[in-house]
Amino acid sequence: MGIESFERKLNKNTHMKALVKNLLLSLILLASFACGTDDSPKSGQARVNFYLVDAPADFDEVWIEVLALRVKTDHGKSEMSEDDNSWKEIIFEGSQYINLLDLTGGNTLLLGTEDFPEGKIDQIRLILGEDNYLIKNGNRLELKTPSAQQSGLKIKVNQEIDAGNSYNLMIDFDVAKSIVVAGNSGNIILKPVLRAFLEQSQGVQGQVLPLAAQPVQVNVNGGGVDLNTFTDTKGNYVIQGIQPGTYTLTLTPNELYNPATITGISVEAGKLTTVPAVTLTLK
Repeated sequence: MGIESFERKLNKNTHMKALVKNLLLSLILLASFACGTDDSPKSGQARVNFYLVDAPADFDEVWIEVLALRVKTDHGKSEMSEDDNSWKEIIFEGSQYINLLDLTGGNTLLLGTEDFPEGKIDQIRLILGEDNYLIKNGNRLELKTPSAQQSGLKIKVNQEIDAGNSYNLMIDFDVAKSIVVAGNSGNIILKPVLRAFLEQSQGVQGQVLPLAAQPVQVNVNGGGVDLNTFTDTKGNYVIQGIQPGTYTLTLTPNELYNPATITGISVEAGKLTTVPAVTLTLK
């Protein structure tokens, strides 16, 4: 087989694989909508919906293969050990392929729903497969995933849940901090940086204009906190799971516009602070 024929075959296979993954993502989103319609937990238990959210980074696409989601709870009959038997697994029907960059600007994807006895969600563990990659400038680059990461990405949660209530637990996958170029080898390593919080927790939201300034990165800093996201196609952003306090907001647009900094933003417990819309200026 000639080189040109081989390249045509390779490109065709890669295109077909991308089409299959996009179809799978559409089916997942449809299933997520169906699952979200029932918010009634079993008697004496609390219902928890697990969502994957916000994934800012300067790439065209970032695809991860999610194999499972495991949850460790602390309640009257639980045994808080590191043994795998103490983790409850949310069953997936095969792998879930997710383009993390579909989840910017406050968009979410439902990973699963489960009922738990009243108590506390102590930790969750996200299990990844090996088929992880990114697309930048039309080129596909494989993401090497250390075996320790594949066995489970532990995220400390420490959130109380009460019987009879339903909760949305958000898993924030920070892509910009999770992709690392390994020295001289040229390998790109996926070392996920994640955090988790309940949806009703406090944070900031707002809008950045004009849309021509996109992509606009939004950073929140203060009190040891360093969180970021990107605005969506309408210029909106939201960052949740921030501890009460005073923060600085930094807006970094494309090279044609001037960045902006807003200081003294107050975040109160249980409230989502709305920052007045910001209009950036041309250089």
